[in-house]
Amino acid sequence: MLKTILAISGKPGLYKLISQAKGMLIVESVADKKRTPVYASDKVISLGDIAMYTDDDEVPLANVLEAVKAKENGAVASLNYKTASSEELRAYMAEVLPEYDRDRVHTSDIKKLIQWYDLLISNGETEFVESAE
Repeated sequence: MLKTILAISGKPGLYKLISQAKGMLIVESVADKKRTPVYASDKVISLGDIAMYTDDDEVPLANVLEAVKAKENGAVASLNYKTASSEELRAYMAEVLPEYDRDRVHTSDIKKLIQWYDLLISNGETEFVESAE
């Protein structure tokens, strides 16, 4: 599911891949469903390609989002990433992913994780890990 959800550098929020054309992508905002073109010059990354650092390896973002979902029972995050202190964010992350690398995972990364989780949950995207059929 996360392979078609994109983060675009310089644009707020998350986008769903709708179509591909020569030299550009057509994407739809997850939040307001507006469609826009994204050109080859824009830096685009799929959420399926993102991982979080842990003490000994990396954990795919899908697994981290599933851990947040399990902690929050499928609801939006109980922690407000906009007003939370650095210590609160790090304590929240330690609950979700106890083995996360405290040196390489920055407070801004934790804020982005919670922001993306809230955006996905509030817009009906709840399946983060591909189910093996």
